[in-house]
Order: sequence, then C-alpha cells, then structure tokens
Amino acid sequence: MRLLDVHLHLDHPLFDKDRDDVVKRAVDSGVKVMVTNGINPRTNRISLKYGEVYDEVKVALGIYPTEVLVAEVEEGSQREVVEKFDEDEEIAFIESQKDKIVAVGECGMDFYWIQEGKDKQRVLFQKMIDLAKRIEKPIIVHTRKAELECVEMLEKNEMNKVLLHCFGGRLHLAKRAADNGWYLSIPPSIVRSSHFQRIVEEVNVSNLLTETDAPYLAPGKDQRNEPTFVSETVKKIAEIKKMDANEVADIIFMNYQRLFL
Repeated sequence: MRLLDVHLHLDHPLFDKDRDDVVKRAVDSGVKVMVTNGINPRTNRISLKYGEVYDEVKVALGIYPTEVLVAEVEEGSQREVVEKFDEDEEIAFIESQKDKIVAVGECGMDFYWIQEGKDKQRVLFQKMIDLAKRIEKPIIVHTRKAELECVEMLEKNEMNKVLLHCFGGRLHLAKRAADNGWYLSIPPSIVRSSHFQRIVEEVNVSNLLTETDAPYLAPGKDQRNEPTFVSETVKKIAEIKKMDANEVADIIFMNYQRLFL
C-alpha cells in the first residue's frame, strides 16, 4: 500500500528525541512521501534541512497566518514563541528556494486564535497566493473561522492547485472546494471526528488526500500523531466509501501526483 502524508511538522519539539525513528516507522509502514510544512523563518530553514536528510521528506515553505502578528503567545498554546520578522524578506527567501520545495505552505487565515489583525492576515495571504502563482507551486492553506473568505480569495485569484489542510468549514464549502478541483486532506482524527467523516461522505475520493498535521490530530485523544498513522485515515475513508483500502490508497497517491508533480 502506497501511503502519504501531505502535511506535518517534522520540526516540532515533540519529535526531538526520536525523529529518525518516526520517519523510519513511517517508511516501514508504507509511507512514500511526507511533506513537512514550515511556518516561519526558523521552521522553514529546518524543514529544508530535513528535506535533505530524509529521502521521503518533501518540503513546503510558508508563513503561518498569525506568525507576523505576535512575538510570543501564552504558555500552553499550540503556537510556539516566535521572533518578529519581515514577511517580505521571508517571501523572497521562499521564492529563492523554489526548486527545493513542492508547495507554498502552510499559509492562510486564522481568526480563531487571534481576533486582531485580520486585515494584516488578508494582506499576507494575498502575498502567499501571489507567490504560489509566481513560482507555479500548489498552495497549502490553513483556515480557521475564516473558511468562506479564504475560499473566496482563492477563487478570485483563479487558483487551481489548492490543498485545504484539515478543513474545518461547513460542508457546503468543502463541496464547493472540491467542485473547484481543489483537494482536502484528512487527518487520522477522522476515526473520532464526525466532521471529517461527513466531508469524506460528501466529497469524491478523487479530491481527497491524507495528512497528519503531526504531532497534532492523532487517531487517539492526547496521543502524539506521526506519519505512520495515515493508514488509519485510509482505512476509515475506505470504510465510509465502501471501497477496498488498497484502492483508496492508490487513488489518493494519484491525487498527490496530480497536485504536486
């Protein structure tokens, strides 16, 4: 079975003690591709390093929507403490690395974690869209409590190669994205998430991909996620679609090739 994880954060500190083992477990379980996503200057450069170290790891470079808004966040938040940086300089850096990456991302808009700075997020997302068009790469989009606006911006810019990662929007927006020819990536938490299960029920398998968002969104609550768990996503999609798991895995792999290659 050919498996893939189109969105994870291999740089996360939760992998510091066993990163090599995490990658090996994934490869041994049939994961052929892992796309690690950067979110700021530090993680973008670390991601590039992992793309050189591990044959199966591909790289996406981006700017997370809230990274330019804060210098630090409260202890216990999902977001790390970050240093302020010049977004235009980082976009120029990403463009300079275009031959080493498979996508622009993670980027998008998030009105959940921080309520202020929405206009700044819109400006940044437009810059990331422009970058993806300029270097002719797919865009990996994070959107939370801004799903409709993100979809409208992508449509306005006539974006074709779009991956909506871990899409939390309403079902009609997921179907609208699929009708646009875009892709939605489903995490292993589908085994306990009725939202992701409904998306899979309604969206054609030809518009689906598998991700982990590791170390988040594991199949088990309070469990550290890792790429090998994409097999759980494939099994659940196959169950919902009443298809053979190997057939689902093959279709999803072909979806990856259409989007990224």
